[in-house]
Amino acid sequence: MMPALLSPEAGALSCPPAEPTAHSWMPHSPCGPSCVDSPAEAGTLRVAARVLGIAGVLLSFPIAHVATPRRRRTGLQRRYARALLACCGIRVRITDERAAGDRRDGGVLVVAGHIGWTDILALTAVEPMGFVARADLVEWPALGDVAKKVRVIPIDRERLRQLPSVIETMAARLTAGERVCFFPEGTTWCGRAHGRLRPALFQAAVDSGAPVQPLRLRYVARGELSTVPGFVGVDSLADSFRRVLRSKGVVAEITLRPQLRPDVDRHELARRCEAALEGDTVARAFTDVIHGSEHLSAIGTGATRQAEVQRV
Repeated sequence: MMPALLSPEAGALSCPPAEPTAHSWMPHSPCGPSCVDSPAEAGTLRVAARVLGIAGVLLSFPIAHVATPRRRRTGLQRRYARALLACCGIRVRITDERAAGDRRDGGVLVVAGHIGWTDILALTAVEPMGFVARADLVEWPALGDVAKKVRVIPIDRERLRQLPSVIETMAARLTAGERVCFFPEGTTWCGRAHGRLRPALFQAAVDSGAPVQPLRLRYVARGELSTVPGFVGVDSLADSFRRVLRSKGVVAEITLRPQLRPDVDRHELARRCEAALEGDTVARAFTDVIHGSEHLSAIGTGATRQAEVQRV
């Protein structure tokens, strides 16, 4: 049994061992649907209006994308991402903590924690970029077309032989001056806890010499951490979509941390990035690091969930 590291007042609670995965590198999150709050706050008319708004945005985006000159598409993608989030009932709040000398243009490897499908929209609302994402994302209804337009780099984590080609593609785009984002935990977490950062894809920054931009993302509602956007466990896209549409007052809080130079190996770069994402004690009061997360399969039920609710 592995202990989940909670706040001192909550104590350590045991989690059962994880179910076997395809291989030892395969990322695994202990979070499941029981970790996620499901408040039905928005009424039927509001939900219907949101659905119509999302449909309108998604249908108009391909036309606007083609009609917009290439040099202006960055602003177009940012506006459409904010519009989609607004239709989902999610506002964006951005805090910029970057140093004065941090690169404002050119290739940058963006690193963030992963909570759900709304993360890509939230990060695009800050600055459009390419994403390394699950290979089947381009096949999802509605969102798949958007994924293609933002040039998602697909990755199948069950096929290790594809990893070098993914890193090569990332490094090439960074060298060409593009911004590329990936989620080094390798899977989604509920937002109340997070796992260790996998170092493999940091090699793209080392190979290209591009700086790394740690970006802290969390969702809050009424001053408390919100797990509504969490897309975890056996959650289907329909389940997650329905939960987001029925929520109210959710804000995506995004903090741009100071950039890191890739003048170390990928393992040290991952450790430095993890420290930057954990940040100050205020941010750490909201979330827990689950050490040895590859050995866990369930968190958020029974006493664990109660302890987290009391702590938040």
